[in-house]
Amino acid sequence: MGPNYVEPKMEVPEKFSEVSQGEAAPEPVDLSRWWTIFKDPRLDGLIEQAIQSNKDLKVAEARVREARAFRGVVAADAYPQITASGSYTRIRRSENQSPSASAFQAGNTGGNNEQDLFDAGFDASWEIDIFGGIRRSVEAAEADIGASEENLHDVLVSLLAEVARNYIQLRGDQLRIAIASENIDSQRKTLELTQERFAAGLSSQLDVTQARAQLAVTESEIPRLESSARQAIHQIGVLLGREPGALLDELLTEAPVPTGPPEVPVGLPSELLRRRPDVRKAERELAAATARIGVATADLFPKFFLTGSVGQQSVNFSDIALPESRFWSFGPTISWPVFSGGRIRANIRVENARQEQAAERYEQTVLNALKDVEDALVAYAKEQKTRRFLKESVDATRLAVDISNELYSGGLVDFLNVLVNERSLFQTQDSLAQSEQIVSSNLVALFKALGGGWDVSMY
Repeated sequence: MGPNYVEPKMEVPEKFSEVSQGEAAPEPVDLSRWWTIFKDPRLDGLIEQAIQSNKDLKVAEARVREARAFRGVVAADAYPQITASGSYTRIRRSENQSPSASAFQAGNTGGNNEQDLFDAGFDASWEIDIFGGIRRSVEAAEADIGASEENLHDVLVSLLAEVARNYIQLRGDQLRIAIASENIDSQRKTLELTQERFAAGLSSQLDVTQARAQLAVTESEIPRLESSARQAIHQIGVLLGREPGALLDELLTEAPVPTGPPEVPVGLPSELLRRRPDVRKAERELAAATARIGVATADLFPKFFLTGSVGQQSVNFSDIALPESRFWSFGPTISWPVFSGGRIRANIRVENARQEQAAERYEQTVLNALKDVEDALVAYAKEQKTRRFLKESVDATRLAVDISNELYSGGLVDFLNVLVNERSLFQTQDSLAQSEQIVSSNLVALFKALGGGWDVSMY
């Protein structure tokens, strides 16, 4: 009953619009261990620990086991159901019955209105799945298993990306702290210079005040960055299934921001549909919804059963094993809902609507997957250009600071030039550090958008 499932075919572009011809690899790209492209052993170790210990991943694994077990529950309906039973009953019948009934009971119980009844046997029932409702239920359960497995893969992809993103955030914060500390040292020297010139009567108190204010502003950045770095460490600890502070001693030591190559082969859009777990999960959910239409449709037709029972029954326990105490019954049964107030046909419409929703969700998931890759590609490429411009700006601003300091020491320019250039140098250096972090984070986002890492072994 119901439609047979056909895997949807969705048109996708031949290549991503935001990728150059050199980056578009015509062959499948291996992204199973994409984090190794950063060549950071500490990051590699953290990801391996997360794969083994993350709690969300363990929950997703348990859901896979749940779906597989539920398939067994559904499939059991296709087999005969046999129940063993046994009972003992003490019966007393009313004396105030019709004379004929009293005489009949008296004859059967020897004139005693009380008797024992011992009963032991087996009951069996088997639904013959003529119209395929049970088979469609099994088909839907198998599709649910596939969806739960793809959900596990999706959780894994997100976990890998989150560990890498927080690690890059930590290293970026540490780089910005180092830059701020370097500028603080430089600005302290400038403050000492202004104090010396003021003491010698070569400058005003205003220069000293401005230098001290600039130093305080730069120093105020460090507590905020230290807080962000510790929060990243806490998050990594939780992702690894450990207490938030477990990695403080290990990760507080400063290390560079991991960097990747300028270009990454991303493969073709058609390959994306096979790699992204969320796309494959949506496809499996569509298959399950299609099968459940058949389950609902089968309710329109009669159900056929073979039923039977066999056992021993006696009023005396000592006689229950005798051949004369044996009873049995066997025969076919048919059940057909002749009138149900439109419930069955309404349920079919419900399942059809759910199947339509699943089909639309699948197509929307594909579109979102394509968008994620396009966004990640353009963000990665453009941020690399931003980083190059910021490097040029830092070099030029550093030279301007050196020149302005020399001119100020010689009394050729006022202190405002020094102040502006020092502030500009710190801001551009900080922006460059942020850009370094964003470039690496965008690369992680690209690997996540491509569905990288879902096929890595978890055992």
